[in-house]
Amino acid sequence: MNPIRQNARVLTASLVGTSIEFFDFYIFGTAAALVFGSLFFPAQSSSAQQMAAFMSFGLAFIARPLGAIAFGHFGDRIGRKATLVSSLMLMGGSTVLIGTLPGYATIGIIAPFLLCTLRFGQGFGLGGEWGGAALLAVENAPKGWEARFGAAPQMGAPIGFLFSNGLFLLLGLSLSQDDFIAWGWRIPFLASAVLVAVGLWIRLRITETRQFAEAAAPPVAVPIAEVLGRHLPQLLAGSAGVIAVFAVFYLGTAFALSYSTTTLHLDRQTFLALQLGVNLFFVGGIVLGAFLADKIAPKLIIAAGAALIALVGFFYAPALLSRSYPEIFAMLAVSQLAMGLGYGPLSLWLSGLFPVRVRYTAISLAFTIGGIVGGALSPIAAQALAGAGHFDWVGGLLLAGGLLTLIGVSAARPASAAE
Repeated sequence: MNPIRQNARVLTASLVGTSIEFFDFYIFGTAAALVFGSLFFPAQSSSAQQMAAFMSFGLAFIARPLGAIAFGHFGDRIGRKATLVSSLMLMGGSTVLIGTLPGYATIGIIAPFLLCTLRFGQGFGLGGEWGGAALLAVENAPKGWEARFGAAPQMGAPIGFLFSNGLFLLLGLSLSQDDFIAWGWRIPFLASAVLVAVGLWIRLRITETRQFAEAAAPPVAVPIAEVLGRHLPQLLAGSAGVIAVFAVFYLGTAFALSYSTTTLHLDRQTFLALQLGVNLFFVGGIVLGAFLADKIAPKLIIAAGAALIALVGFFYAPALLSRSYPEIFAMLAVSQLAMGLGYGPLSLWLSGLFPVRVRYTAISLAFTIGGIVGGALSPIAAQALAGAGHFDWVGGLLLAGGLLTLIGVSAARPASAAE
């Protein structure tokens, strides 16, 4: 096949698949912030219901390492393509079924149980998605373009967020609050079925990655055993290296949306529109970070993003408490630009820490472990702090996340060429 055509197909498959996966993931986060607390959990205080909703959101991050191990096992043994198709089907199927669930008022305690089960399915599928998409791009990249190719799956995050928040914004503008709570929130989940079908069609047309196909050694029998036995320091460093980007994203999206619209009583549609505008800075950060990473060491760009995220921690609470849309926009714009800088080079940086034979398992696991700390625990901890009257401490979570990532990128060492 013509190299240009092949490269275009690889980049499209990486981008479209992760856009769909992140769309599915983010619509749950938005729905958890807006409606899941009252719909799926017993009536308690509104703060307790919101905490339960965020805990269901965080459940997917617990499932992701298990998905990383399961899908990584087959991705390292039989190849990237088949594994990517399977992960997309699981993620998409779980998302569509969430859109059909009755609430607590209808079926009682079964409702949150089913919601959490399907949320687990979402997380399990995404655990195998990102690593495969990243390798599909990086392992097929021309020399000197590895970071820019690796940014293709990273762009799925802002694109998925754009479609997620954009759709919720349109629903909010066109439906009454009662209609939105009764049935409108289900539309994004059900619409995912069409997107998944498109993603599957594209992924079934790709070939195996060049580096995996050229690997001379036989497949590792149990990839996770080799990762934990021979590459544990790199796994821990890689996991720390992604904490900051997860923390700043979820504190700047799902938690900021929930707190601002429920506690601070800011207008929901205005805040959603503001977040859509901020998303452009995320895109710009990814592009800039990937371009610089092909010219400079990727770890330096990730470190710069982490340092900026830590700095944003000092302004997070004051900006939201100001109730000033320009101040909030400025704080979130800087935070998303910083996230993009750290997120854009991640595919290349993490891939370089591990040999090809266990790379799918290793980078998927590192990515998801970092996601548990930064993406699952951060909103829960922030909600707990806010509920206890310490909202001004929430920015400290960003400071901590930035410092942990700086430690991770400083400690990580590239895999040797002999491995």
